[in-house]
Amino acid sequence: MGYDWHRPLESQTLRFTLLTFLAIVVGGLVLLIPPYFMQGTVETIEGVRPYTALELEGRDLYIREGCNNCHSQMIRPFKAETDRYGPFTMAGENVYERPFLYGSRRTGPDLSRVGGNYPDSWHWIHFRRPQDIEPRSNMPSFAHLYRWPLDLSLTQRKLEVLRTLGHPYADEEVRDAVAEAQAQAAVVVARLRDEQGIQVSETEAGSEIVALIAYMQRLGTDVDLPPIESARAGAAPGRP
Repeated sequence: MGYDWHRPLESQTLRFTLLTFLAIVVGGLVLLIPPYFMQGTVETIEGVRPYTALELEGRDLYIREGCNNCHSQMIRPFKAETDRYGPFTMAGENVYERPFLYGSRRTGPDLSRVGGNYPDSWHWIHFRRPQDIEPRSNMPSFAHLYRWPLDLSLTQRKLEVLRTLGHPYADEEVRDAVAEAQAQAAVVVARLRDEQGIQVSETEAGSEIVALIAYMQRLGTDVDLPPIESARAGAAPGRP
């Protein structure tokens, strides 16, 4: 059989289309069916909990702004990665991630365990103009997040939907989602103003950047992990 054995098939448009469709269906089923029967087989690690209302809004902003296109949240079990970012990512850490943001290609550093590595003020400065933190950074400015007000109109509904998917939100957490988000935002703003000397205007206090900072500070903080060796040596993890 020569190299042109497929030419007759390609000339039969309808048959070729049907066979292509069948191949895609079979391949799709092979990928989709096994995970369906594995639902609930990944055990939650002690300490892992779903995001608060404000952190959930911050996560949605993180996705909306395309942050996950450049920053993965999956530390692979390689020494070069664990030395810089910390212990490798475990499946049980991500049982409440919908959708998960693992990724495998990075333009910027992995953010799986960035929470608590920097003060809120670091993120405040970094999102406004990344080059003020790292002059070589090619990350764009997200200054619009300081002007756009945080929309909490769908927050309660988001928690309701996630609860139907198995997230253990209590009735009062769902009922008071907006109030709790506003209260947590006030705590973040107070830290910025009182502890870190950041001048936060009233517009900025109710803006999207506060939710995004809350989300960033949550990442990787649920599980008690050993400190990152490179961080102790003076190379802060997560910095470009």
